[in-house]
Formats: sequence, structure tokens, C-alpha cells
Amino acid sequence: MRIHVLGICGTFMGSLAILARQLGLEVSGSDENVYPPMSIQLEQQGIPVHVGYDAAALDSSPDLVVIGNALARGNPAVEAVLDRGLRYCSGPEWLARELIDGRHVIAVAGTHGKTTTTSMIAWLLECAGESPGFLIGGVPRNFDVSARLGSGRHFVVEADEYDTAFFDKRSKFVHYRPRTLVMNNLEFDHADIFDDLGQIQTQFHHLVRTVPATGLILSPEREAALSEVLDRGCWSRQAEVHGVLENRRTAAPESGWWGRMLSPDGSEFEVGYGGDAHGRVQWPHCGRHNVANALMAIAAVADLGVDPAEAARFMGEFAGVKRRLEVFGRFNDLTLYDDFAHHPTAIASTLQGLRRRVGNESVLVILEPASNTMKRGIHRAQLPASWAAADAVYWYQPEGISWVPDAAQNGVPVVGFAAVEDIVQRVVGERRRWRHVVVMSNGGFGGLHAKLADALAPLA
Repeated sequence: MRIHVLGICGTFMGSLAILARQLGLEVSGSDENVYPPMSIQLEQQGIPVHVGYDAAALDSSPDLVVIGNALARGNPAVEAVLDRGLRYCSGPEWLARELIDGRHVIAVAGTHGKTTTTSMIAWLLECAGESPGFLIGGVPRNFDVSARLGSGRHFVVEADEYDTAFFDKRSKFVHYRPRTLVMNNLEFDHADIFDDLGQIQTQFHHLVRTVPATGLILSPEREAALSEVLDRGCWSRQAEVHGVLENRRTAAPESGWWGRMLSPDGSEFEVGYGGDAHGRVQWPHCGRHNVANALMAIAAVADLGVDPAEAARFMGEFAGVKRRLEVFGRFNDLTLYDDFAHHPTAIASTLQGLRRRVGNESVLVILEPASNTMKRGIHRAQLPASWAAADAVYWYQPEGISWVPDAAQNGVPVVGFAAVEDIVQRVVGERRRWRHVVVMSNGGFGGLHAKLADALAPLA
């Protein structure tokens, strides 16, 4: 069987293409935004990618066209599919029908931490000998691939609330029918398809409705938006998750899951249930948000039979996810990072964790407003507070973005740039000023990471 994937370089659609290839299908795809790490994964899997959405890519008349949610009516490839009467479906529909039907699905939803928590759960199940399948919206470094079939009964999926396709406006995650559902948090995002938080909560309510009574739902007790979702109706078991305790002096709750920070930067923490501690984690990652993600992952696999003490030990071997405060290169005293954060809460969590780790060393943030929500300026009032832990921000403002963030709130200077090359030149000129340079974008940023590395390497 031959399938062609439209939008194949998206994190979800690319992972789906890899799974289809592992099934033994002949797979090809089209996309107009082709950049690492997905482009590298597809090349390694032997999946050809047609650059652009012209109809010529469909001249081979594939047996099925899987259409990503980034494509709309008027797209040449979409119009060709409809005009030629080719069979088509959405990515989530194909995944549910061909791969996860009959398996124990663990779905991870929420505004932040989905990719990391999904990767953690897959890793913990792998260490426990369960050989899970997974589809992740990023590349977990323990596996170096974003998706695999697995041979076990579990399938772990990053459950995105974005819409499914131009012909199916439900959130992707309603297709997955999880037996274990992790909901990390919930804030307003995706302003291009949702008008307000209430609309997103309705989609989460639909997701909750799909979990069987014998299934399990995990969510932090202090997440008001998620509590409102569950108050609309919940027919499944719920795990009590209290969240992260700030230090050794904070008393543990009498019941429910908790984590405890043992170091200020989160590189060491404890996990427990009720009055009992079950394990201690030492790892190379930082940030309270990562501790919270790990707590949810350990709680989820505990319900699947993985001993929490063992899970804590396995978590110490978790290598992280590419593009999550990933070290891109070191050049004398300057460390260059690649980070996916593109929402004020995620930006703040990442930078706070880094600040706690590096102390008073200088931190420069280079930020691309790449998401639809960021481009529209929906979070412009919240952005200055989100980078309060940085020393300066270089703001990328290409043609089409007319607004600039207000830097007056916290005194962190913001410098605007219209071209990637100008950013490279500025950083190279100031290379002795900065110890940590964090590039933040959920897009390709015009290859800025590689251009910076190429410019800095000869000077190191």
C-alpha cells in the first residue's frame, strides 16, 4: 500500500509517516517547511519528501492521502486530492484506526509539558521491559526517533488539542480513546482556532468523556482550568496529584502523589505518595516544570504496575528531548541552547530553571514569535514578565509582525531585529558578554542555531 502524507514535516505528521513506514507501507510526503530534526528523521527512514504542495506530488495516485491540519481548502495538493477523487483521511483518524485500536493508550494532554511527559512515560515503560509504542511531538533522546510501533500492549501518544483537519474541526485527541489520561495543565493558546479558554475546555471535556470507567485520569489539584473541566463530568478513576513541594521543610500531604525539590534548580528531587517517599531522582535537567512532568509520569506508570522506586531510578537515566533547552554548542565560555518554548508560561519556566542553575552568569534570550498565537500578539502583555530571569532579549521581528513587546515592566532590555543575519552579527560581536544564549522558537528560525554555531566556532 502506498500512502502520501501532506504536511509530513510537522511533528505529528512526520511521526505518523515513520510509523507507517515501520508497518511496511510505501510512504512519501509533501511539505513546504522542511527543517531538522524531522527532516533528518524522515531521510534516515528512507521517506522521500516533495518540497511544496503542487499537485505533481500526487501524480503517482497513492492508495491513501493523509492530510495534516495545517492544510486548508485552496491548497493545490488538497484541491488535487478532491478533484481526482483520491482516498483521504486525517492523521489522527489513521492512527486510531490502523495502530492503536485494541492497545492500552496513554495520552498526555495540556498546554505545556506534553512532549516531555510523553517521552518520560515511554522511557519508564521501556525500562520496565514493556516495549511501548509511542508517537511524540518531538525527538526523545533516549530513543532518537519520535515514533515507533513497539511490541508491547501500551501505546503512548502526545495528545494535542489542535484541530484535526480542514474537514474535521474536533481536537486531535478525541480520536485516541485513552485508558490512561494525563492532563498536565491548561491555559489559553491556539488563538487561530479558539476564541477563548472556554472553547478549549469544551474540547478537553470531550476527551474526558472518552476515558472508560476503569481508566485513570491524572491532573494536578491546583489547576483551576482543569478542575472546571472535570466538574462538567468525570466517569473515570482519578489520581490525586498534589504537585511539587518547594523544599525539604514543606510537609508532605497525607494522601496523593507529590514531588519535593531537593535542590534549587530541580536537578535532585524526591517522589512520594502520602506520607511515604518512594524514590529520589538525580538527573541533568533543571526547572520546577520538569519535576512536575516527572511526577505525572511516575504516577501514570505506577498505575500500570511499575514500582515507583524503580521508576524514580529509571527517571535518573532520562536524557531529555531535543529542542528542550538542548545544548546546541559550546564556544569557549558561551553555551548556545535550542529551546521550543513559545508561550509565556513555558518561557518563564525554562528561564527560571536555567537561572537557578547558572546563578548570576549572563543569559541572553533570542526569541522568534513563530506560533500563530504569538504572531497575533495575544500574549504580548504577559511576555515581559516571562523573561524576567534573563539579562536581555533579542526579539525577531520579520515582515508581517507589527507589534513589539513592552520592556518597561521589568527593565530587561529588548532589542528588535528584522533579519536573522543581523542577530548573528550582534551575538558574534558581543560573544564575550554572554555566557548563556537561549534561542527560543517552535519553528526553524531561519536556521539561526546553525548560523550562530558556524559563526562562533572559528572564534572559539
